[in-house]
Amino acid sequence: MKHVNWKEDVDLLSRLRLFQNVAANNLQQLIKEFRACDLDEGEVVLSPFNRNQYLYLVLSGRMKVYLGSLDNSPVSTVEPGECAGEISFIDNDRPSAYVVASEPTTALRLHRQSLMGLFQHSPQLMQNLLELLCQRVRHGNQIILDAEQNAKVDTLTGLFNRRWLEHIYQRESTRCAFNRQPMSMLMLDVDNFKAYNDRHGHLAGDYALCLVAHTLRNQLRPKDSMARYGGEEFVILLPEMDGTEARTIGERLRMSLEQISSFYSPLGVLPGVTVSIGLAEMHQPDSLQGLIARADSALYQAKQDGRNRLNG
Repeated sequence: MKHVNWKEDVDLLSRLRLFQNVAANNLQQLIKEFRACDLDEGEVVLSPFNRNQYLYLVLSGRMKVYLGSLDNSPVSTVEPGECAGEISFIDNDRPSAYVVASEPTTALRLHRQSLMGLFQHSPQLMQNLLELLCQRVRHGNQIILDAEQNAKVDTLTGLFNRRWLEHIYQRESTRCAFNRQPMSMLMLDVDNFKAYNDRHGHLAGDYALCLVAHTLRNQLRPKDSMARYGGEEFVILLPEMDGTEARTIGERLRMSLEQISSFYSPLGVLPGVTVSIGLAEMHQPDSLQGLIARADSALYQAKQDGRNRLNG
């Protein structure tokens, strides 16, 4: 960080979000406390390992914000006119994130003691800072929501993933047992998927998996749960449905894919796929692993019998 000369400019400060609508005489008192600095690309401005007593206002360039590690993807960008470090600046504690100059950047740096005194004379400045802090909190909440969503959803197909299946099973099996209702599981495997990939390419295979997910999910009830179990395997939980009813549903799902001989994709027209299905009905006190094992055994038999069929 290299300190540079800065021409004091009240008009420039008044255009920064933190100081919008703050009286000019208050800014005039504060302006001499600023120090301008140039930051090299990749220079770490804030780190969770070091306490921070400064507020940084970006005049030109940009800074990236990283949570947890610099190896992670940045979660936000500090643009010209915005500030960084306001949370640790206020509570005089370690920053909760890394802030790094992503390109050559010029920023104004202000020590916390210089601003604290001005709060008593400028309610508008306090309001501006509170609005910035609220924005940070909302952004942080959205990051948490996005992380939870990514943790339970398969990014390719949009279905629940294998990890989230355990939560769903625990909830639905408990509910069905309490209400003395049955529950069934369908385990599906795309037929000859390796050969499909070898012939048409892995990207075509991805589109085929999306076709399976979209076609089948649209035929399920809101209470049903479909998850991508891994690779070309899918699992469907059918609460309040016994084996006979589940067999009817499974056959309908299988036939709906069988009838799609080809489909449109960004790669052009691709051939459709079929699935083999294994069926198992829950018997208390079935664990998820036990139910999957029985459904998988039925699926293996369906494939042994010639594929594109349901067993169980």
